[in-house]
Amino acid sequence: MTTVDVHTLTGAYALDALLDDERAEFERHLAVCEACAREVDELRATAGRLGLATTTSAPTGLKADVLRRIKNVRQEPPRAASPPPTTTQRAHRRALTRYALAACLAAVVASAGIAVWQHQRADTARSQAQSAQRENQQLSEVLSAPDAKATSGRLAGRGTGTLVIARSRNKAVFVASGLARPPAGKVYQLWFDDAGRMRPAGLMDPARSSEAVLLSGPVDRASGMGITVEPAGGSTSPTSVPLAVMSFPVA
Repeated sequence: MTTVDVHTLTGAYALDALLDDERAEFERHLAVCEACAREVDELRATAGRLGLATTTSAPTGLKADVLRRIKNVRQEPPRAASPPPTTTQRAHRRALTRYALAACLAAVVASAGIAVWQHQRADTARSQAQSAQRENQQLSEVLSAPDAKATSGRLAGRGTGTLVIARSRNKAVFVASGLARPPAGKVYQLWFDDAGRMRPAGLMDPARSSEAVLLSGPVDRASGMGITVEPAGGSTSPTSVPLAVMSFPVA
């Protein structure tokens, strides 16, 4: 200990890397050195934050590659003893240590942020895929149901629409073909006709001219459906004259 500047041991002490006699002597110094005590607290806090970072497994073969390359790396010669640092040099070293730890922490936080963002994107994509899969499964069940009934009609322009009802599934599917694109900022919206009261039943993709849509909601209270042009995002009630109104096929 007498050959080592005690002020340079803050990092080793914070990480519990001192021998017993070194720790005891440093703790005696710590009791009277406010600067070292403050630096130890800062280093411990930083080390704790770094410990929260998610680790990454080393690439396969990294150990073998290091052992192979180390044979060609020359060992550094012993370094001559340096004179004890001045007070200014000690302060400069402490500042550099804090800057280096801050940079490491910033890198860890940035990496963690990227990992969280990537994880969120993956979760969103997975959720969307699962939702689409469930909808496609329900759509297929309606179309293939033993009691499925269909009725067709003309839409405004040259489009045609087919409505398929499966009361055993309490669901309906609307299949459109040759549908013209809606005006910019508009979308085709589907509605259930509940005894004259129109209930939202879903939106169609404005970029597609042919589409099969699983109507959202049960069909048990409805007697038919309609399709209107609405603002993007849909409306709570129709704001335009229906392009078509179709009655449910008779059971």
